[in-house]
Amino acid sequence: MRVSQVECGAAGSAAPAHTTSIDDPIRRFFELLPRPLRFLSVGGLGLITDLAVFTLIIGHGVNPLAARVVSLAVATLLTWRLNRALTFACSGRHPGDEAIRYAAVAAAAQAMSYAVFAVLVVTVLAAMPQLAVVFGAATGALVSYSGQASFAFRPRSDA
Repeated sequence: MRVSQVECGAAGSAAPAHTTSIDDPIRRFFELLPRPLRFLSVGGLGLITDLAVFTLIIGHGVNPLAARVVSLAVATLLTWRLNRALTFACSGRHPGDEAIRYAAVAAAAQAMSYAVFAVLVVTVLAAMPQLAVVFGAATGALVSYSGQASFAFRPRSDA
């Protein structure tokens, strides 16, 4: 089953005119950027979300290791939707299939991110857990971009 063009968002070359119209300056701006910069921009928004949720949770006395699980999940949901809409072209897959592929890559990237975070937050960055979040996110981003581009949002071949 082919994905409807409306599901593809701004980054899909087959997107309908109303999703990439001149009236949408955010999408128009993102379409001018190379894909790696779009990915980094979305990742930056995800990192801000991750840090905000993490800081709110640890502010209530929750252990940083538990807080990071929640903040990472929230940030991952945000970046999935933004990457679908702004970063990657239409893959031609059903949105559910694409979401499963995204989740697989995200799980690997977020496992790497969490591992780096956990090591740092229980050792040298215990007093600065937000900095541990940043280092973990940077490590996860390297895994995430290559996996998203080559697997999750890779165009389906109908051959």
